[in-house]
Amino acid sequence: MMSAQAVGAQMPTHVTLDDLASMAVADENHRYELSSEGVLSVMPPADPEHALLVSRIFAWFLMNGYDPDEVVTDCGIDVGGGRVPDLTVWAKGLPPQRARSSYAGTAGLLLAVEVVSSGSEVVDRIIKKTEYAKAGIPRYWVVERDGTAAVYRHTLNKAANEYDLDPSGPRPLAWLLSSAPDVS
Repeated sequence: MMSAQAVGAQMPTHVTLDDLASMAVADENHRYELSSEGVLSVMPPADPEHALLVSRIFAWFLMNGYDPDEVVTDCGIDVGGGRVPDLTVWAKGLPPQRARSSYAGTAGLLLAVEVVSSGSEVVDRIIKKTEYAKAGIPRYWVVERDGTAAVYRHTLNKAANEYDLDPSGPRPLAWLLSSAPDVS
C-alpha cells in the first residue's frame, strides 16, 4: 500500500485531461474526474445496483431503435474539466469525437445521464448539472437510488444557461422504461 506522500509526490501540480486519461488507463479500480476548477475526484467503480440501472437504461435506448454509436456508457467528456457520465446519448451520425484530449467534445451530445452514487451526491445533483448546462448539453437526467429509482429529467434553458426540471416532475425508472425515449 502506498502512502499519501508517495502518491502525492508523483502527482502533477496541475492535472490536465491527458493526465486524467493516463490515470484512468493505469488504474481500473477507480474512476477519475476533473472539475472545471481543477478539482480531482477519485471514485470506486460502480457497484452492482448502479451498474444494473445504467444497463437497463442503455438497453431501453437500444430496444427503441437507437444505434450503439448513439448510446455510450462511461464516455469521458470535456466540459471545461473531464467528466464521465454514466450514459450519454449522441445525435445520429455524430458519435463522440475527441476534443482537446482523449475526452470527447460535446458536439452532437444530446443527453448526459448520471446515476447518483454514494459519496458523489452533491457532484451528481448539483455540480455536474451546472457544468453540463454551461457546456450546452441539451438534457441532463439524474437517477436516484431510492425505492423507485426516480428519474429527474432536466432540459437546458438556453436563455438562463441552466436546466429546468421537466414539468411532470420526477418519474420512476419503471415508468420511463415503459415509454418511448425522446431526447431529440
